[in-house]
Formats: sequence, structure tokens, C-alpha cells
Amino acid sequence: MDKLVQYITPDLIKYQLANLSQLVFEVTDACNLHCKYCGFGEFYGNYEVREDKNLSIEKALKLIDYLVEFWNTNQNASARRNVYISFYGGEPLLNMPFIKAIVNHVEELDCKQRFFTFSMTTNALLLSKNMDYLVEKDFNLLISLDGDAENTAYRVDHNQQPAFDRIVKNVEAIRQAYPDYFENKVRFNSVLHNKNSVEQIYRFFKANYNKIPSIGEVNTMGIKPEMQEQFRNMYQNVNESLSQSEHYREIERDMFISSASYQSLCTFIHQYSGFVYHDYTDLLFDKKAAQKIPSGTCIPFSKKMYVTVNGKILPCERIGHQFALGDITDQEVVLDFDAIFNRYNTYLSKITNQCSKCSNTKACTQCIFYLEDLEAKPVCEGFLNEEDFQTYYRSQMAFLAENPDAYHRIMEEIVVE
Repeated sequence: MDKLVQYITPDLIKYQLANLSQLVFEVTDACNLHCKYCGFGEFYGNYEVREDKNLSIEKALKLIDYLVEFWNTNQNASARRNVYISFYGGEPLLNMPFIKAIVNHVEELDCKQRFFTFSMTTNALLLSKNMDYLVEKDFNLLISLDGDAENTAYRVDHNQQPAFDRIVKNVEAIRQAYPDYFENKVRFNSVLHNKNSVEQIYRFFKANYNKIPSIGEVNTMGIKPEMQEQFRNMYQNVNESLSQSEHYREIERDMFISSASYQSLCTFIHQYSGFVYHDYTDLLFDKKAAQKIPSGTCIPFSKKMYVTVNGKILPCERIGHQFALGDITDQEVVLDFDAIFNRYNTYLSKITNQCSKCSNTKACTQCIFYLEDLEAKPVCEGFLNEEDFQTYYRSQMAFLAENPDAYHRIMEEIVVE
């Protein structure tokens, strides 16, 4: 077997741990809703069986203490980095003892080079019961809601009863009790499907809360073969839905970086301008001399670490649990850096030839873990030949010409922040 190109090294993985920016805990796999499109629902087959199980507090604390050792080493590149400690589910508010234990532990850490921000994704059914604590600890809240009652029809409880009225009642409770907190700390996330549209979602949140929601598509990975047709009937593309809006340009400008067009332009500017630096260390090295990682796959833990309810460690919550990189046992945190190094480089080597012929390698956003047949012969659907790339390039430049303020907004509000 040919020697693998070392796109990822054990030392690089350790460096990312020392500079980890977000740690996400799957607090519980229990949920008080039974949403039709849930990533742990009937459409999908790439996750562990849901057993109404809670993540062990002891395992979570063990992991935090393990990471503190990295944060306190000289591999840490920041004198004062913010780390997000995030709580995910299932529905995380079903396991408040876990959340309180983690918050208490983090607040007492001896880690002077870090400060911590707590965040949570919630369906809001238990929000009014727990809002005093969340406000006290200054949580960033992301509330899942798909628009009005009809738009939110897929969000039902285990008795198939609509959840919309209960959700908005609790949202209104926190808005009335803590208006400043609601204004500054509460955001919304909507799933796009065949019962709503980008314009309907946008209009609902703008009219009722004066907020711009983030809008995501239903996850396309891990669909069971027998559920493909039902999934296709539900799925909607964000770009297509937005383009069909009556006031397309107005909505797109107001949504800004929440819109796919501005996200694409932001990536384009970052990768093709040649002068955007993510870290001061970028100023010290010749970027052209660095080994470019094929695809848009993140270096392990460069963006976040995700811990499943069973203690499996993944680079994020969006990929299948079969790609876990480590585990937390009752005795220790198991992260084999050599094994991770070999696994990533093996996968990346399978698409190196495709990437070498692609004209959009700089702005690629394709994660290898989203490729079909990854273990054998994956084929990248994001591949662009030169003709396709020129079409992409012209579309970005045309968008800039039609929206002359876009460049300055991205540079000032995204790059600077």
C-alpha cells in the first residue's frame, strides 16, 4: 500500500484540542416531541438507538478536566479564548441536573486562559419552568420553531398533538419576564420542509418577534432506502424556496448571513481574496506552502467537539455516529491520535485525485463524511470542472455588483467579529 499523504497529523489534532472553541453535550436522547423530520427519527438509520438515556455527569466532567489540561498547555494560541459549552438533545431541558452540574463545574475551573459561554438548543416546551436559571447563567438560547401553526405541523408530541401553541406560550413567557434577555440572547432555528417556505418563516418571525431566524434544510444523510420517496416529498431546498419568494431581494438582504447567497459569498471572499486571516499565526507562514486538505472537511475539533449520550466523541453533531473518533469510558477519555490521524488520511486519500482536478478546491464546503460509499469509492457531488467554476465565479461577482454593500457588510460584520 502506498504511503498516505499526511494531511492530518497527531500534533495538529492536539493543537485543535488546545484551541477548541465549542464543546457540545448530547444531554439526553429523550425528547418530549416526536418531530416527523427529526435526525433521530424514522427517516434515518445512521445513529444509535434512542433509549431515553441521559449522558453520565461523571463522564462529562472527566472530559472537561481532560480538555483543561490541553487548554493550559503552551499549545494554546490565545491568552483569553471564549469556549462555548453547549447543551443539545433530545430535549436538554429534560435533564436539568446534568446541565447544572456542568455549569457549576465549569464556573469553578482553574483555567485562567479561558472564559466560558453557555448555550442550548431547545424546543421550548419546558422553557418557562427553567427560564430563571437560564437567564441567571446568561445562556444563549436557540429555540426550534418552523413558523406559524401550519408551518410547524411536523412538530408534534408523542400523542401526535401539535406543539405550536405550547411553544409560543413559553416563548411569550420569557419575552415578558426578561425582555432585554429575549432581545439579546434568544434566537430561532427553523427547518424548511413541504409545509412552509423561506418567505413564510421569515414573515412569521419578523412580525411576531422582530428577529431573523436561521433556516436549515432537512438532513439528507443516512436516509433509509425504504424511506427515500417519503423524504423527497418532504424535502425543500433553501435557495429554491427563497428564489420563489415575492420579495426575494428584500428578504435576502435582511437575512444577510442567514441566507445561502451571503454564506456562499462570505466563503468566496475568504478563500479567493487572499488577504483574510483567521488567526495571527496566519501572518507568520506562507499559506501556499501549506498542505491543502482535500475537500472542505474540517480538521478534527477545529470547530467543535460533540459528545453523544453514550459518551462517543465526534467532530460535530451532523455526521453519523459510526464515524466516532473516541469514547469516554468510566475510567478515562479515549482519544487515539494516531488512529484518528490514520482514519482521516485514509479517507482523504480516496478523494485526492478528484480534488486535484476540481476547480473550486479553495472554496469547497464538501465534508467527506457526507459522501456516499466513503469506505470504498466515494464520489464528490460538489466537484466543479473549469466551466462550472467560471459559472460559479461569475455568479459571485454578479451578486456583488447587484448588492454593492454586501462586501462591506461581510468584512465589517463577519470578518471583524
